[in-house]
Amino acid sequence: MQKGILMVTAITGADNCAAVLSKQFAVPVETAGSRREALAALRKREFAVVVLDESLVESREDGTDSLLKHAGLAIPLEMNFAISGCGRLVREVRAALSRRDLEHEHVRSAAALSIESELREIAAGLLLQAQLSLAVLLISTQLSERLRLILELAVSLRRKLEKPGQLLLPQTARTQQRQEPSAALTV
Repeated sequence: MQKGILMVTAITGADNCAAVLSKQFAVPVETAGSRREALAALRKREFAVVVLDESLVESREDGTDSLLKHAGLAIPLEMNFAISGCGRLVREVRAALSRRDLEHEHVRSAAALSIESELREIAAGLLLQAQLSLAVLLISTQLSERLRLILELAVSLRRKLEKPGQLLLPQTARTQQRQEPSAALTV
């Protein structure tokens, strides 16, 4: 099921703004006129973004905390609906979703690099142990052949892991890493 957007505001015309958001992002947009309605909506389903009217936020902090706790992984956005139009709301939601996508990409890249690093260590250990075992003079031919196979597999894995990011990173991250080496190091 596609995650939608929840707008928490009692301002007149919120439904029109919800329709604009729904059209722009091709997701369902729900409106809630109060904290209670918003909590009920958050209990029913997950949202990608929860847009809170600043007038509701300023009136009671404890209610806002409760909303944010139930929002899960949704991006919270505070907007002043009294002075902001739908155009600004669309820009803010687009920017928030872009930031989230970028953060997810950075997390995936960091995780992939960490896994590759661990695999490099394992490959090095396999290579060392296989070479040391083959150096022992009193091993059977059958065991020697198995150790040679392990050695070949470890060498193959090591070759694949020689360049960071080549095995596990998605293609877009590899391209970005080649184009922006300093950015890849900060991940």
